[in-house]
Amino acid sequence: MIRLYKILCVSYLIVTLTSCNFTENIDVHPDGSGNYSLEMDGAGLLAMAGDKLGNELGMKNNAKAIDSTFSFKEIFAAKKDSIAKLAPEQQEALKKLENFVMKIKMNPEAQQLLFSMNTPFKKVNDLGGLMESMSALKDLKGKSDKSTAMLSGLGMDNSKLSFSYNGKNFSRKAIVDKNALNTFASDSTGMAKMIFASSKYTLKYHFPKAVKSVSNPDALFSADRKTITVEYPFTEYTENPEKLNLDVVFE
Repeated sequence: MIRLYKILCVSYLIVTLTSCNFTENIDVHPDGSGNYSLEMDGAGLLAMAGDKLGNELGMKNNAKAIDSTFSFKEIFAAKKDSIAKLAPEQQEALKKLENFVMKIKMNPEAQQLLFSMNTPFKKVNDLGGLMESMSALKDLKGKSDKSTAMLSGLGMDNSKLSFSYNGKNFSRKAIVDKNALNTFASDSTGMAKMIFASSKYTLKYHFPKAVKSVSNPDALFSADRKTITVEYPFTEYTENPEKLNLDVVFE
């Protein structure tokens, strides 16, 4: 678990100290089940702190790459005593994350640094509340715990995200908490905005049917119209989550 926490702490640096590109993937199967993943490309950090990152992750001098995989269940098992002390609703929020698997790949020679979280789902609607559950991780142990702080930082406290799919329509909807959004804006420093200025947040959704129309005018289609991609500057997304709301109609 010590190595696991080292990876989490370094991942926290990836998310907070350098520009990253985020990709939210949803792959829907014909029966409505599928896979969800959130990927972060932190290759730019290698140019700044490649050796330090390698040392923090336990990379030996003769090692050329790191490829680690672990699950949220491991994290929760290590913190079961803390979880037992949480309120029932907090425990329920964390339970939604049990099936997530986290991966980190680092290859200095290839200038590759990838961090991802993946989970299967039985229904698209089940994805609702996942980002809020990320924020609930901060309740495991105070703000000084970098391992959970990294993960909770991936959550969105300023909005509630829901998804729906019935075979004819798909929607992604963020309902913004105006008070939380104002607090987020006031807490954001000029330096943070500068760091994330070159970062992007991308949606990449694949469906079993061809798409007839998408409400977002910035959406791009694959040749078979089964995959749509929407990209926004990361700062615009965090300050206005509604920008990535989508209503999709299938042929």
